[in-house]
Amino acid sequence: MINREWHLLNRPVGWPKPEDFALVETPVPTPGEGQVLVRNLFLSVDPYMRGRMSAAKSYAAPFELGKVMQGGAVGEVVASNAEGISVGDHVLHFFGWREYAAFDAQHAVKVDAGAAPLSTYLSVLGMTGLTAYAGLLRTASFKEGDTVFVSGAAGAVGSQVGQIAKLKGASRVIGSAGSDEKVKLLVEEYGFDAAFNYKNGPVSEQLRAAAPDGVDVYFDNVGGDHLEAAIGSLNQGGRIAVCGMISVYNNTEPAPGPRNLARLIQTRGRIEGFLVGDHYDLQPQFVQEVGPWVASGALKYRETVVEGIENNLEAFLGVLRGDNTGKMIVKL
Repeated sequence: MINREWHLLNRPVGWPKPEDFALVETPVPTPGEGQVLVRNLFLSVDPYMRGRMSAAKSYAAPFELGKVMQGGAVGEVVASNAEGISVGDHVLHFFGWREYAAFDAQHAVKVDAGAAPLSTYLSVLGMTGLTAYAGLLRTASFKEGDTVFVSGAAGAVGSQVGQIAKLKGASRVIGSAGSDEKVKLLVEEYGFDAAFNYKNGPVSEQLRAAAPDGVDVYFDNVGGDHLEAAIGSLNQGGRIAVCGMISVYNNTEPAPGPRNLARLIQTRGRIEGFLVGDHYDLQPQFVQEVGPWVASGALKYRETVVEGIENNLEAFLGVLRGDNTGKMIVKL
């Protein structure tokens, strides 16, 4: 049996190019003692993976050149040499970018295919959902009555931030997105009070029009002009949670910082970055609260599904371009 997996050949400079990667055929691995062999069914591609393609020091180790990359995945156990996990079980793990993976069973989390579609354990009920929940409620210290601004609001994390804020009693939720179609989705399906296409004019002007009384919370997925605009509209005691800065991930030179940081003195504002890995203690609370919202339809989600391991790289590049609505998922 043949296993196909994506290897990183070169560290990309600027935008990743197809020649920086290779889809390699290898034998299907054999699980050792205490290990499981999983046939992956759904793979996750995420913006943070761009950082791991660089050799620069970061919060996660770089991908190794000439070796298979990693990422979230859900699959079916096809062989098990471990207690507690049986053939036929479905598990969540971190050995994506490949069709088959053999790994220590301690890295597998069993998931229930009957409780929710398997792909949701990579999206609304998975890492992206917890990222939205922890970033809004803990890092940004959201309070009922807050006005909330979310950038990248039609993405997997941003769309959930806005909806959770509404469900928790936000007075107003504003989102930015990169197309008129996504703006319509935010307002008509996700319940945002206002949204704008950042390509249609200066972000600062569009934000002031959408939030004339300012914002109390900004959830940042983009950085750049969005961060500067949010600082400009921040109310006294406002909080900014920095989740990602996709606008600068492919820059070859450092991006200039916001020019109005001094305004944080006037507003007593706060900017704080966060990583979801620091907040896994919230997982039980997150599932208990968000699970029923998803089941009842109170919290809506979308997934952009690309089929085939051969299209895994293109799906990842699509995330960097903003092609996805909601979570980008690769179905094998």
